[in-house]
Amino acid sequence: MTDDRQKNIAILGSTGSVGEQAIDVAEKLNMNVSALSAGRNFLRVEEQARKFGVKRVAMADADAASELRVRLADTDTKVYSGEKGICEMIAAEHRDVALNSIIGEAGLLPSLAVIDSGARLALANKESLVVAGEIVTARAKEKGVEILPVDSEHSAIFQCLKAGKQAEVKKILLTASGGPFFGYTTEQLKNIGVKDALAHPTWKMGAKITIDSATLMNKGFEVIEAAHLFGVPAERIEVVVHRESIIHSMVEYIDNSVVAQLSVPDMRLCAQYAITYPDRTDAVIDELDLFSIGKLTFARPDTDTFPLLAAAIDCIGKGGALPAVLNAANEVAVAEFLCGRIPFYTIGESVCKTVADMQYARDIHDLDGIIACDREARRSISNILKK
Repeated sequence: MTDDRQKNIAILGSTGSVGEQAIDVAEKLNMNVSALSAGRNFLRVEEQARKFGVKRVAMADADAASELRVRLADTDTKVYSGEKGICEMIAAEHRDVALNSIIGEAGLLPSLAVIDSGARLALANKESLVVAGEIVTARAKEKGVEILPVDSEHSAIFQCLKAGKQAEVKKILLTASGGPFFGYTTEQLKNIGVKDALAHPTWKMGAKITIDSATLMNKGFEVIEAAHLFGVPAERIEVVVHRESIIHSMVEYIDNSVVAQLSVPDMRLCAQYAITYPDRTDAVIDELDLFSIGKLTFARPDTDTFPLLAAAIDCIGKGGALPAVLNAANEVAVAEFLCGRIPFYTIGESVCKTVADMQYARDIHDLDGIIACDREARRSISNILKK
């Protein structure tokens, strides 16, 4: 058996929330980090590159890449630039695992590049599967590449599925924290500010995913992701609000037994397992103390107040490029909210209207067509939000 601690890994999106936690895992497990990518934070990437002796780095922002080249001039680290440069960096060297935690649709082409390189894809960029799940999973099957989820819920499902056969799965129980506004009415959501929406009750995440959690859009994306990852139709994926975030998801089998995965809410465990699988290594997170938790609670999600969860389930049911439309519209609306240009409650309204206006996208299945629908959705919702 190979020593997993010496695996050669790349971390894409290394300065984001999940990327930083993956960096922590790599350091604690003494792993060989050979490549990094980020958007604009060249100062942090320089620190990471020097710490691990990284040979290749890529910055999505061209100016940041230029600055980083100057700062790393005393090393033999090669710096790549732009989305194309990220993909070139991935293709340039063999590695065992690439963890993709790039935010948004920008992570799709890097995911495909990882698959084409033959490395295991540890996937934290859920948009890769939301936007082009059929294409990504088909490419992975063709190349014989493993996709291991890094999201806490999908990592939990992956582990729970080891308890039985695919044909024995009755349904997936996908847990949700419910976000900071669990129990709110539509009227109450009209007074929500950015600071309120960023106050997640359990997880410490980046701004965009935190807002998605507040609208339940993130859980909708996770339903789409689960359908592609595990070959289970959306109607057999049930969302369960679990405020404590201790049970990360469950699988119910045909004999009505339910298998759950529990741990303290810490994304480092998910990153660790995706990298070291099929082996487990010593813990990098705290031990779970059930006695201090005391109780676990469960509730149904409110899809009337939070319509984006239902919209996501409808989009994956219809298929084609509709999930890509949903994702693109949501990225624009969330960015506008974070900048203070639109109120919180209009995120769901505007995204749902964009999806309703672009129902033709359900018939589009090729990558170029999906990307075209993504761009059209961004234009469409921008026009809606200006009115």
